[in-house]
Amino acid sequence: MKALVLEEKKKLSLRDYPLSETVGPDDVKIAIKACGICGSDIHYYLEGRIGDFVVNEPMILGHEASGVVLETGANVKNLKAGDRVCVEPGIPDFKSAETLKGMYNLDPAVRFWATPPHHGCLRETAVHPASLTFKLPDNVSFHEGALVEPVAIGAWAARKAKIAPGDTALVIGGGTIGIVTALAAESSGCSKVYIADIKKGKLDFINTHYGDRLEAIDLNKTDIMRYFAGKGINGVDIVFEASGSVKAYEGICAYLVPGGRMVLIGMPSGPVPLDVVAMQAKELSIETIFRYVNIYPLVINMIASGKLNVKPLVTKQYSFADSIAAFEYAATLPENDVKIMINLDNA
Repeated sequence: MKALVLEEKKKLSLRDYPLSETVGPDDVKIAIKACGICGSDIHYYLEGRIGDFVVNEPMILGHEASGVVLETGANVKNLKAGDRVCVEPGIPDFKSAETLKGMYNLDPAVRFWATPPHHGCLRETAVHPASLTFKLPDNVSFHEGALVEPVAIGAWAARKAKIAPGDTALVIGGGTIGIVTALAAESSGCSKVYIADIKKGKLDFINTHYGDRLEAIDLNKTDIMRYFAGKGINGVDIVFEASGSVKAYEGICAYLVPGGRMVLIGMPSGPVPLDVVAMQAKELSIETIFRYVNIYPLVINMIASGKLNVKPLVTKQYSFADSIAAFEYAATLPENDVKIMINLDNA
């Protein structure tokens, strides 16, 4: 089938790929209709690796997908041919200790789309477990369905934050994950959500599309504590760190009120300066996340209800035929764009 293949670092091909998958009794076969480009896709494209995950042989990219069911296995009862669906891209060992504990995201044997050595979904069709494939309501588009995957990270972070109605929150980092985390926090009950970044393009996007729900802080003009002082507040109940910047941890405890919670989403490149005594003096708590667990149905319901509007996040789209150009553009890290989407209708 035709697929977007990372042949090696900085070399992409859109070509026929000899890939054959059998539909097992618990699987479905899906015609992929839309796929978002994730930061991890770009990292593999530019660097050929993320940490210990190295692209040693050609690999199909993409893991944020939606599509249409073409075929179902004999045991599948919840889906049928013709259903519009989105896909949770990590396949755990369903009998592992982590999965049985309800933490399948931590299963070391998980097979995650477009993570070496496993192929992704930027191809015409894919076979996937039905239990990780979710029907989309009629009012949720394929683009919105493909966005369920990144939004799931924000929604999982919001759940780990144990948000209570009226809580206030600060999100550090205004990229895709920062924005969806801020939206998930606001949709989950926060009365006020601030989002801080240094990139003017991202801040302009937030102000234009979500200014009625989120309050952007331009870190080029002020620092967070000075901004809070201007608002007459001493801090927030929850801080979500979504930038992955080591520098973001400098003074992070000051942003929280006593008893506040910190949720760590971004992955720093090295050790971070975290003031333990400052945490103890306020009895702050820390939660961490790694992907998500059992959150897709909630995200789909939030999108379908209109409570979480993700439509503005798709700022540019390309046809499958132009998917190499899409990656070349995404690799320039354009500030004014959030999610670049590839349409596979003409695959």
